[in-house]
Amino acid sequence: MEALHHTMAKRARGTTSRPGQRPPLQRQAVRPVNRPGSAAAPVPRPDALTDAEEARAAQLEAAIVAEERQAEATRRRSRTPRTVEPVAPRSISSLSIAASEEYAYVARDVRRIAIVGGSLAGLLVAIWLIAHVSGLIT
Repeated sequence: MEALHHTMAKRARGTTSRPGQRPPLQRQAVRPVNRPGSAAAPVPRPDALTDAEEARAAQLEAAIVAEERQAEATRRRSRTPRTVEPVAPRSISSLSIAASEEYAYVARDVRRIAIVGGSLAGLLVAIWLIAHVSGLIT
């Protein structure tokens, strides 16, 4: 049987191309040419806004402010009443609301852990007492 022997291309360090591939094309950016007889150059925008643009901007800003007020009112209505009032009035942010909800979860979880741990410790003490009284442990 005749063995086929293929030579493998050697890779050189520091090159970005691989053997058997073309190097990347070096393309130059196409630059627009402004000729006197060619199409018109883009017209620069004026620095000032027109009356129609100002009216549209004012209308959009009023709509955004109204939506923010409505969302804030909805958020105030949906929150549950607090039993402890804050010491000083603070601005309400979504981060503070999320933190207060997280603290409620943490407090409830710590309370459950304390109940389970205390009951397990009490159970161990009761078993130890029963074992001592009955004479299983001397």
